[in-house]
Amino acid sequence: MEYISATTDQPVEVSKILCCQCGTPIEPNPANMCVACVRTEIDITEGIPKQATIHFCRGCERYFQPPAEWVQASLESRELLSLCLKKLKGLGRVKLVDAGFVWTEPHSKRLKVKLTVQGEVLGGAVLEQVFVVEYVVAHQMCDDCHRVEAQNFWRASVQVRQKAQNKKTFYYLEQLILKHKAHDNTLGIKPNHEGLDFFYASETHARKMIDFLTTVLPVRYQHSKKLLSHDIHSNIYNYKFTFSVEIVPISKDSVVCLSKKMAGQLGGINQLCVVQRVTNSIHLIDPSSAQIAEVSGSKYWMDSFQSICNPKQLVEYIVMDIDAIRDKDRNFFPGQGQISNKHVLADVWVVRASEIGSDDAMVHTRTHIGHLLKVGDSVLGYNIQDCNVNNDHFEKLDRDKVADVILVKKHYADRSKRRAWRLKHIPRDDTSIGSANKDYAAFLDDLEEDPVLRQNINIYRDPTKQIPVDINDVEDPNEPCIRLDEMLEEMHIDEDTDMHE
Repeated sequence: MEYISATTDQPVEVSKILCCQCGTPIEPNPANMCVACVRTEIDITEGIPKQATIHFCRGCERYFQPPAEWVQASLESRELLSLCLKKLKGLGRVKLVDAGFVWTEPHSKRLKVKLTVQGEVLGGAVLEQVFVVEYVVAHQMCDDCHRVEAQNFWRASVQVRQKAQNKKTFYYLEQLILKHKAHDNTLGIKPNHEGLDFFYASETHARKMIDFLTTVLPVRYQHSKKLLSHDIHSNIYNYKFTFSVEIVPISKDSVVCLSKKMAGQLGGINQLCVVQRVTNSIHLIDPSSAQIAEVSGSKYWMDSFQSICNPKQLVEYIVMDIDAIRDKDRNFFPGQGQISNKHVLADVWVVRASEIGSDDAMVHTRTHIGHLLKVGDSVLGYNIQDCNVNNDHFEKLDRDKVADVILVKKHYADRSKRRAWRLKHIPRDDTSIGSANKDYAAFLDDLEEDPVLRQNINIYRDPTKQIPVDINDVEDPNEPCIRLDEMLEEMHIDEDTDMHE
């Protein structure tokens, strides 16, 4: 007797039933209705609005996200899609399967989102439905932009000041702010004759700026607040906060006179020093021994010192003779600080450029830039002998040991014409501090001469200038310059370009 196997390769036929509404043969389902009839009877999108409104601020180009937040989002981005979905009430009753934007004109002030949802209907059957929601973009001014338009718009200000005769430190600070985007939360930036004023909508943003300044420059600050209003019922106080920041009154290429105590703490360095650069600390070098030292901001404010000569007093000299000093001829003593390996000591005989050709005009001095100079070069320095210095530490020095001339840097003529790069500027309310002045030109020269100083600055290639590709195209091969690999190429986006192509 043979048995029939339970497993066969023949397909199992599923019996069909008739739809209870239209009589169409369908596979059995809990509703006993076809999909078309279920859709006519039941709408799973009922309760979900097909039109909504979102608010957009034209001042800062942000969208309003309830209850009180403004977010940045570009067209057809994930952030904007998430914001649109949060505006729909009743979406939690169904399962969201897919969502995406339907293309609309950018200037139409309309956004369309195509949604695919699923939901359970009669007897546990799952129905999928696709529909489009249209959003109207309404204009509404955010609180930050509203404060800007009003008279009393700011709640906190940071007043940055430097009591010095040049503005090179502020040009350096401007580039640091641009690189680290520290000005994103500012409501306005206003130049002052001694510095800059930054305005903010909250105290938190102002304190964030204070933290940035204390990181990049040696500063100290004071804090004050002014009561504007007080609600006695809810015990809410409305204050205006002001932070007064003072930057050290020292700039690059200045000559400073240290106290005996600080000179001893810095390894017995000479009291007369040249400022190499000012970053988060003050870098000093002794022109007579090439000894270097670094003074932090906290150490400076404990025992401050002033500039006895600033870059505006630089005088041009011509090198008549130079004799490099070998290491064995140097006078070393125990406990001496670090000696710079990038500089070469030399005895130099110079003549002031305006007195060249006159008798008894040659002056002898010792300098730390002997590796840059040769006979016939132009060099900038300070005439200490003829300077009117009003400094207590300087008056106590032995004048016989003070050099008549302190050389600072080599001079290159007409450097701006050969400069194939440029810098950006932060937007501000006033342009009284322009870029066409001697301080800004001196700051650009410092960037070319100091690779360490320009490491924290974004330098952009000037498309209107041609960069020499051959050494024969350069007038002076030894002239310091910024290489092409150190420059950034600016990105220009055409607003008329269709982003959907």
